[in-house]
Amino acid sequence: MPIYLMLTNLTDEGRKAVKEKPGRIKEVNKEVEKMGAKILSQYALLGVYDFVNILEAPDNQTIAKVAVELGSRGTLNTTTLVALSIDEFIEMLKKKK
Repeated sequence: MPIYLMLTNLTDEGRKAVKEKPGRIKEVNKEVEKMGAKILSQYALLGVYDFVNILEAPDNQTIAKVAVELGSRGTLNTTTLVALSIDEFIEMLKKKK
């Protein structure tokens, strides 16, 4: 199944929500899984982004739905990247056109 990296920044509203109820983060994780994606790892970051989530989803449409749904709440903004394993990347490069 494809792997995705979702970089997240909290909005002012999102920072207030996390401060008031830190456990909300794990509640959102359960909601993401109900949308068809699986969170493999999650980290809080220091720097340009607040969080990185490593997700598995069946396709781009599913991960797009997750990103739009989460972003529509007004508590965060996401940047989502598709990740290829190094082995997948090497095999792709070896294939002839």
